[in-house]
Amino acid sequence: MARVERKYGVVLESLPNLHFRVRLESGEELLCHLAGKLRLYHIKILPGDKVSVEVSPYDNKRGRIVYRGR
Repeated sequence: MARVERKYGVVLESLPNLHFRVRLESGEELLCHLAGKLRLYHIKILPGDKVSVEVSPYDNKRGRIVYRGR
């Protein structure tokens, strides 16, 4: 199983189909989709929210939002 890397960032914009543009603390931008449990429990993500992202080991420009901070 591939090792996923967890990073933190801020949501810049909301895109169609539960995709988001996220700027990481390191300054790079990712295209992220919402994890299944966040979809299941209808967790709302808005621009400006602090989120935790699992970055794909295969494509550094894509990731999955796994946690929304307060």
